[in-house]
Amino acid sequence: MKKLPDINCDLGEGMPHEKIIFPLIDAASIACGGHYGDENTINESLTLALEYKTKVGAHPSYPDLKNFGRKSMKIPEKDLQKSILIQILKFEQLAEKSGLPMDHIKFHGALYNDAAANPELADSLSDFIASYFHNTTLFTSPHSQLQKFAIQKGLKLKTEVFGDRRYQENFQLVPRSVFGSHMISEAEISPQLESLLEKGFLISESGKKLHLKADTICFHGDNPGISDFLPSIREKFWS
Repeated sequence: MKKLPDINCDLGEGMPHEKIIFPLIDAASIACGGHYGDENTINESLTLALEYKTKVGAHPSYPDLKNFGRKSMKIPEKDLQKSILIQILKFEQLAEKSGLPMDHIKFHGALYNDAAANPELADSLSDFIASYFHNTTLFTSPHSQLQKFAIQKGLKLKTEVFGDRRYQENFQLVPRSVFGSHMISEAEISPQLESLLEKGFLISESGKKLHLKADTICFHGDNPGISDFLPSIREKFWS
């Protein structure tokens, strides 16, 4: 039987429906202070992860609470790495205290997208992971600069595809500012998942086939439709 990708979700971001989401996912990437979150919110998510036996990972960001980490920042490499290290260590310490190991690291928002496109940033961030968290799995987008450098440096990787976002021809996400880039209903999401899981490709916004294999599929915790579509999506494709 064909092995399906895991389902992961970005959580710990102040959304009210986490108790609905946790039983339906395999792993959670939890905000740890860069774009959202503090000790209380992290612990709330960890409590649910423990209850539902969900793997947990750190979800660090540009240090940008004001913009929810969704704007690119020009920040010295040392300062960025220091901020990311503080975020991950905060999460790792709280997770271990809860009895949960840190399963993975996944960058958030603009940092995730910038590392996918910018080779200098990807090189720097992969060096950072190699230096401090070499044995921790890194989630990367397919055919991205971060994935390329992480492979070169022998890091543990999982290729992540977003189930609720549309893609450009270069395998990068269609910007959120573009109408229709963020899918919020089962009717929109199911065809993309069916194509990915059963045929091994996505259709880009321009109509091009993007052949890829996902190790993990992400749905955004702040997607306004997630509490409606995720239960049926899980049952339809993963039952």
